[in-house]
Amino acid sequence: MSRPRPTTDAPARIPDSKVFQLAALLDRSGALDLIDAELTGRPGPAGLEPRTVLTGLLLAVHYTGKAAVAEAWRILAFSLSPTAQAKLGIHIATQGAWAFSRRLYRAFDRVTTALDPARCDRRRRLGLDQAAVFAAAWEDTDPEHVRKKTVLHLVCTALITATVKIARRCGALKHWHGDVGIDATALASWHKPPSTRRNLASLDPTAGWHYSGGASEPTFGHSGHLALAAAAHPRPGRVAQIVLGLVVDYPGMRTGANAIALLKPLGELQLPIGTLAVDRLYTDARPETFALPARALGYRLALDYKQDQRGAQGVHRGAVLIDGTLTCPLIPLVLANATHHLDDAAARRPDEITQTRVDNRKPYFLHLKQGPDPAGAIRLACPAAGTSPTVNCPRRPARRTPSWTVDLTDPRQRQAHPAARPTVITPAPPDPLPDVCRQQTITIRPGDLGTIEKFRQDLPYLTDSWRDTFKVVRAQNEGINGILKGHKIDISEPKNRLAHGRVAQTLLVALMVTVANLHILDVFCQTTRGEHLPIDAYDDGAPVTDPDESGPRPDARPPPRAP
Repeated sequence: MSRPRPTTDAPARIPDSKVFQLAALLDRSGALDLIDAELTGRPGPAGLEPRTVLTGLLLAVHYTGKAAVAEAWRILAFSLSPTAQAKLGIHIATQGAWAFSRRLYRAFDRVTTALDPARCDRRRRLGLDQAAVFAAAWEDTDPEHVRKKTVLHLVCTALITATVKIARRCGALKHWHGDVGIDATALASWHKPPSTRRNLASLDPTAGWHYSGGASEPTFGHSGHLALAAAAHPRPGRVAQIVLGLVVDYPGMRTGANAIALLKPLGELQLPIGTLAVDRLYTDARPETFALPARALGYRLALDYKQDQRGAQGVHRGAVLIDGTLTCPLIPLVLANATHHLDDAAARRPDEITQTRVDNRKPYFLHLKQGPDPAGAIRLACPAAGTSPTVNCPRRPARRTPSWTVDLTDPRQRQAHPAARPTVITPAPPDPLPDVCRQQTITIRPGDLGTIEKFRQDLPYLTDSWRDTFKVVRAQNEGINGILKGHKIDISEPKNRLAHGRVAQTLLVALMVTVANLHILDVFCQTTRGEHLPIDAYDDGAPVTDPDESGPRPDARPPPRAP
């Protein structure tokens, strides 16, 4: 009598509609065209098509949460109908499942090799000197290396941009006004870190140590820079908070440049432009790599600062930059120093005295007279100048005698009367007076502030308007991190993406983010309309739902009310 054997479950059958949806997404994204161009002319047999490999990986992420070639093989070999297999060029009956497995692995290796600036042996740990040569290829300016890195970034951008187009077709971005949050998250590597004692590098020579603000220990791996479609208060309507872009890089390198690389494709899609909220990692980036290019793209900035950066940050033409806002040079010291060396806990929850001092800075802020021109220059005026001054200053005598009659029920008339404005106490005037006190307006051009340009932002720090944007967007950044590192899809778990090398890791994370975006859009459609993501949203011919038109961005102060 034979020994009884446990019964095994038959592999699940995946509907053809899902297979063809994901295959169509790849076809229309343009990513396959970029990969095929790199593979053209390479020696050896053509092998399995990249379309088949990437479709299998998308299916694996969708059904198992893992971007693993082994999971893709199981699905392609055992869970697809003969029709779907034929469409993907899979012939299990003639080749055999094990032979197909080897072809799948070789095809994925061929794709990653074609996109790698410097292919190294991924099966053993190299010496530190040997690995340094391959790692340097990702940092140098060799034209071919730069081109390969650019193609890899374009492939990832094409995959994620395809889901952004789907979001526009299904109306998930209709109420989005262009607010973006950018954050860096750790992508842990399952390889061992380099060992100086044994003179051995990691299997991934381009990985490094990622330091997170809330973590006690660093993570060995890469940094993933993610851009999020955010919605600051007040919200005009519900928005699907999807990932707009991804850049994978060595931790701490090219922080500002990576953020700008995430923003540029959004302009090519003619998406709205709003406020960009980032944490202190990006605030510290050199202004020529982040702040200036971001403003050139049309974004307003909402920033946070380290403890030693709070308070007065510099002087330009007599105006003092205080927490990112140019201010009257004669602002009382108690207000100017309200946040000086304020620790993080106190900045997150300022006490009543500190908050009152921060709010009382507002009358001393320079007035915006003219918004950014095509060259990015703005004009600012002294708060005591013009027809609607907010402070009284002996250096700026009033142009006209105020009316003796004030409508006390009108808050604007009450605030506009000289008796309601703070009066600047002027010391002995310097000779000569600074430009901000001597001229009607001063012009600030991109780069005029020098290194302190990185601190300038468009919302007064720690005010209600700043909190309604920065804190809300940052909370949404943490929300998308929770989705991307959740129980269904977890980009932070290295066991979910076991391939070697930065190219493979970048592609696999991009595929995981693509599927996560589709899940977010499906949930959005279910909770707002009671239906799944419609099939026609995958069709390029479907109409695009244009975003709501937001009011024009003010380029100057409003005119005074007629008496």
